[in-house]
Amino acid sequence: MGNEFSTKGAYVTGQEFNRDTNYIQDRVVADPQNIEFSPAADPAKIGHPFAPAQPEAQLWPVEAGRYRLVAARACPWANRTLIVRRLLGLESALSVGLPGPTHDVRSWTFDLDEGGKDPVLGTERLQENYFKRFAGYPRGITVPAIVEIASGAVVTNDYPQITWDLSTQWKQFHREGAPDLVQADQLEESLPLIKRIFTEVNNGVYRAGFAGSQQAYDDAYDRLFATLDYLEERLSTRRFLMGDYISEADVRLFTTLVRFDPVYHGHFKTNRNKLIDMPNLWGYARDLFQTPGFGDTIDFDQIKKHYYVVHEDINPTQIVPKGPDLSNWLEAPEREQLADNGPFLNGTSPGEVRAAERVAAGHNPLYPLTGN
Repeated sequence: MGNEFSTKGAYVTGQEFNRDTNYIQDRVVADPQNIEFSPAADPAKIGHPFAPAQPEAQLWPVEAGRYRLVAARACPWANRTLIVRRLLGLESALSVGLPGPTHDVRSWTFDLDEGGKDPVLGTERLQENYFKRFAGYPRGITVPAIVEIASGAVVTNDYPQITWDLSTQWKQFHREGAPDLVQADQLEESLPLIKRIFTEVNNGVYRAGFAGSQQAYDDAYDRLFATLDYLEERLSTRRFLMGDYISEADVRLFTTLVRFDPVYHGHFKTNRNKLIDMPNLWGYARDLFQTPGFGDTIDFDQIKKHYYVVHEDINPTQIVPKGPDLSNWLEAPEREQLADNGPFLNGTSPGEVRAAERVAAGHNPLYPLTGN
């Protein structure tokens, strides 16, 4: 990376790390004419499966083939959308663009594609797609982003809402047997849990890693492990966060857990213990990893390269660790005894991953370098 566009100073900026959660509020919905608008912005930062539109939002109609989901495998927020898209069987309706794991301060790039350009959008950087909609877009060029293919312009990057909308607004394109990830009768319990997972775990690891002071780091560390301890206890009596079946809450927790030992434990200094030292959380994470739709979206090689190369503030050498050994993700979870059924309520597992979307051999223990 050239010094002109170095990420140095982009992540660790002072005291406590505060994530910019001002995203493009537009949404892709089944019936734009019948969505109510909220009188005020949503303060929760986790979205809602039946959310009204935000005051300034533009609503776009769900149409098969009209949009492209740009989602880097390295990013945990984007990883959520890759999991939900696959679980629901939306591959034919919503194509996917996969940026590479490293980028400079400008934006994610399509450097893994032939010629360094996304084969559908024709752009080299996701930044170009943001600028086609908003000239000189001043905020972060983030993934996931939904882009309108015809115009090449970004529609939304509101990741907390995108996965809910894939479940509730894209139903006409769900595969037969698509699971119910919303489980509306459990929202009263699941939404506060999802919010705690976001603030203390999903974003908590970043609050520790990007802390600019000892006090900010100590606070983030303590809050993170207090919640991991709570989740360890919760998962001692139930197979998944909400009981017998996989829900949106599990998708949101999984993308942090799968990155914990390879990245967060060392890189972000969240090192009281490793995930493998927490029996229930570790068994739960392996259970999800071995469920089609979860582990088959994970590229450990890209994950490690992203964090250790891009975050120059905390790893100026940009050296990527060789470890840890990841073969243990295939060890038997032995959690089936906690549920009578499952893992999908009134649904089935997705089929094989499309060849073009398969994780590279050697980047995931599900896909070894030799044999399949």
